[in-house]
Amino acid sequence: MNKSVFHELYYKAFKSGNRLFLFIGINTIVFIALAVLSVGEWLFFRSSPIANWIERQLSAPAYLPSLPYRFWSVVTYMFSHRNFFHFFFNMLGLYWLGTIFLDFLNKRQFTFTYLAGGISGAAFYIIFYNVFPAFRAELPVSNLIGASASVMAIVVAAATLVPDFTIRLLLIGSVRLKYVALFYVLISFLFIISDNSGGYIAHLGGAFLGYIYIKALQNGNDWSKMFHKRSKLKVVKSNRNTTASNKLPDQEVIDKILDKISVSGYDSLSRSEKEQLFNASKEE
Repeated sequence: MNKSVFHELYYKAFKSGNRLFLFIGINTIVFIALAVLSVGEWLFFRSSPIANWIERQLSAPAYLPSLPYRFWSVVTYMFSHRNFFHFFFNMLGLYWLGTIFLDFLNKRQFTFTYLAGGISGAAFYIIFYNVFPAFRAELPVSNLIGASASVMAIVVAAATLVPDFTIRLLLIGSVRLKYVALFYVLISFLFIISDNSGGYIAHLGGAFLGYIYIKALQNGNDWSKMFHKRSKLKVVKSNRNTTASNKLPDQEVIDKILDKISVSGYDSLSRSEKEQLFNASKEE
């Protein structure tokens, strides 16, 4: 790759303002940094003590006495991976479903869903491991890492918002988004008894957050407004037509458009409705 390619990737991730690319970029940098450090250590020592230590600092512990000493890990774990396929499929899912999410909602709402979904996944993981006897033996040494809970929150949020939105899957064909989300939630529940119990429990936490957030949003409660930047009011004299202030549709209009999508699909929208939805998605 030449310098222009790296410059373009850097711009998309950190300068374009696209939160989807930003989060994929952060996950990618952390994964590559840990991988390079791990390989470098192994070549000299046939082990990776520093990389393993950093991984532990980034991973969320299930053991409650350890949590106050790594309190930051409930956020950092959702941006960290060590296994390539874990990283690759998480980022692939985040890109596909995140793109759909951002077609209908704005980047502030995307940021909230990703972060809150990850925190909810960590909370489910910690609660399950400390409540249920099945996890007692592994509780002191169990750690959670990966963006899966955050990705699951985005998947379920998108499916709750536009359940009949159709995507094409390799070897399967066209599938409605609600069935994709339902499949992943069911698999996550059934695989709680697998070797990756903590990861699948975290999936359920992310799914729960994604679902209740969209339901709250449809009822007029946008929890993502905690990230809203309040600007100072300034009174200026203007001769412009005041109707320009109505460019962005209100929440009631957007809710009606989203209901229409749920019943008839995105293609049923008129040009005006699509424009209103686009304008609302860019509102901060």
